[in-house]
Amino acid sequence: MAKTGCPGFLTAGLACGLKKNGKNDLGLIYAETAASVAGVFTRNLVQAAPVLLDRQRIKTGVCRALIVNSGNANCCTGERGMQAAKRMAAAAADSLGVQEDDVLVASTGVIGKQLPVEKIEKAVPALVDALDYADVTNLAKAMMTTDTVPKFISRRGEIDGKSFHITGVAKGSGMIRPDMATMLCFAMTDVSATSKILHETLVAAVNRSLNRITVDGDTSTNDTAILMASGASGIEIVNQAQRNAFQSVLDDVLISLAKWLIKDGEGATKLVEIHVTGAFSNGAAHRIADTVANSNLTKTALFGEDANWGRILAAAGRAGVVFDPEKTDIFFGSVKMVQDGVGCGKDAEAEATEVLKRPEYDITIDLKMGEGSATVFTCDFSIDYVKINADYRT
Repeated sequence: MAKTGCPGFLTAGLACGLKKNGKNDLGLIYAETAASVAGVFTRNLVQAAPVLLDRQRIKTGVCRALIVNSGNANCCTGERGMQAAKRMAAAAADSLGVQEDDVLVASTGVIGKQLPVEKIEKAVPALVDALDYADVTNLAKAMMTTDTVPKFISRRGEIDGKSFHITGVAKGSGMIRPDMATMLCFAMTDVSATSKILHETLVAAVNRSLNRITVDGDTSTNDTAILMASGASGIEIVNQAQRNAFQSVLDDVLISLAKWLIKDGEGATKLVEIHVTGAFSNGAAHRIADTVANSNLTKTALFGEDANWGRILAAAGRAGVVFDPEKTDIFFGSVKMVQDGVGCGKDAEAEATEVLKRPEYDITIDLKMGEGSATVFTCDFSIDYVKINADYRT
């Protein structure tokens, strides 16, 4: 796995004692010069202090650093929680020699517990000393909660004959059915662009990736996706062709991270792409794909490797979208399991069962009603998911 960072940024991660297991729980992203920034946040009405603080600060369109902790969400903690978020930012700003308002904050972990911010303040000088140009591994580890692996990726693109880079870091394993982004995702690029352009490209990329995934149907209180641009490449995004080239690479980074989040979903053993085609509109297709992807009966069947297509068709039928079940086909991989609303028999089921044994596959629902299509990424619902979440706090 590559450890590459992004020109213009340094990152670090270490343990400050928030987690009982002694693993990394504090991370930092530092922009060597003022970076343009854009972000999208959870639409959950219950929002953590860092989300509320970042919503205010990101309006300036400028960022110098982002400090993140895991092990504690700093959510539902009142004014004391907001002060803790500000103290995190102030500690980073002081050690880095930047303005406090130019520091963003993110947290993830247990909801409802006060954040022992003094542990963070004590560790920040060492965190700054650990800043590194190339290796984002420690940052990715510092963001993890129930994740089993750190998640980061770097891609290279080209604009007007010059190379640019985008590095993305994400965490998320449970409480994932985003309504804007997912858990925590930070992307760094060395292009130069206004915060307006960054916001537009980020929203477009999120809607194709992080907004198309589900592990368990729950939307977090802390969901945050941030995009920062250092300008270190000397490339400035101005015209549409340049935006398209940048958008393509950003989409690739976020889609790759989104799939990775689902593969590492709590207790997951399968990554499944739910494709809906032939709908009256893309929106209608998305509603059906999302309903099927979040159906617990469908997800448990995926875990049991049971080609129970009736659960899929039933879930599609409660999505609030008009379609004709007697025209609908369902495929498991390339195996047609249902034609015009009727099962294709035991031989097809035997073939489909073999598809369901794979770690990754797709299910296609063809409504044959129009040109609309959509894809949602989901995982199976396993016994281990229940075990992980039954005693999450303890």
